[in-house]
Amino acid sequence: MSARIVLFGATGYTGARTAEALAARGAAPVLAGRDPARLAALAERLGGLQTARADVTDPASVRALLSRGDVLVTTVGPFLRLGRAAVDAAVDAGAVYLDSTGEPPFVRRLFEDDGRRAAATGAALVPAFGLDYVPGNLAAALALDEAGSRAHRVDVGYSVSATSGQAFSRGTLVSLVGTLFEPGFAFTGGRLVAEPAGRRLWRFEAGGRPRRGLSIGGSEHLTLPALAPTLHEVGVHLDWFGPLTGPAHRLAPLAGLAGRLPGTQRAAERLAEVIGKRVGEAPSAATLERARTHTVAEVRDVAGEVVVRVELTGPEAYGLTAALLAWGAARAAERGVRGTGALGPVQAFGLAELTAGAAEAGLVRA
Repeated sequence: MSARIVLFGATGYTGARTAEALAARGAAPVLAGRDPARLAALAERLGGLQTARADVTDPASVRALLSRGDVLVTTVGPFLRLGRAAVDAAVDAGAVYLDSTGEPPFVRRLFEDDGRRAAATGAALVPAFGLDYVPGNLAAALALDEAGSRAHRVDVGYSVSATSGQAFSRGTLVSLVGTLFEPGFAFTGGRLVAEPAGRRLWRFEAGGRPRRGLSIGGSEHLTLPALAPTLHEVGVHLDWFGPLTGPAHRLAPLAGLAGRLPGTQRAAERLAEVIGKRVGEAPSAATLERARTHTVAEVRDVAGEVVVRVELTGPEAYGLTAALLAWGAARAAERGVRGTGALGPVQAFGLAELTAGAAEAGLVRA
């Protein structure tokens, strides 16, 4: 008998697409959120699903969604500001937790602080289970598996192609701005260290074109070292900023310094609120129709030579995220996950199963 799936944030853009993807798989999630009327409309459109009201400003309402063994999928962000209630609810209930965050500080906090609490209650926390950062974890794990003991460094690059018009949802843009002045991190010299986002620039090829990616703190820094004992360096890079890549790289050290000033984070939140009011809820139709995602992982040996390269290609970002979340939730509901505490996608499902599940979502080796 499958466990119950609860989708929190079902009426948001990513949440609604995840609800659709779950229904397409034959799952019947409980749709949860703060607007009963919108929940009811979505539930009716998807065949009469159950609904429940819950709001992050009322943590007890989020906790009331879950029983032991349930699977919670949450798309409620920005996660640094709004994600705590769902994590606490999953930990308290001993549930399996998946989310759509791409916010590095939130992911790090979950691994370093919440993972121990989750292990004690039997909960399993699997964050960033979408475009951020499943493709990078999968591509790197496949490359590390082939490289074996030769692996000293792995670099991951994310890129998109054929975007036109608004490429990101309102929620993504607000989350991105909200993390601008948060402390960044990297895995270098065999340990996790503080490093401002954008400090490093990596040139790589993806989709048959040269790309430039800015360094960020990804879940890969927290998950990949456990897969390869010889790994000493992990780099994660985003090629999302086009002509702004160079200026952003040069300004990265200043952002790190500015983040230490009183009031900076609140100013970033206000900027995020302004941007959120001025952009549309969803990416443009042209982007959804034509865009593709590309993820590259290159493993180098101690001499700096590339020994294995893996490239994955997939559908546009939000369709891919929804499909991955739907697969992960359904798989966890049917058979559970491999462990408790904070888990990376490979640790939670195993490399072979994750590869097969990603292929179902359209993410395949190029």
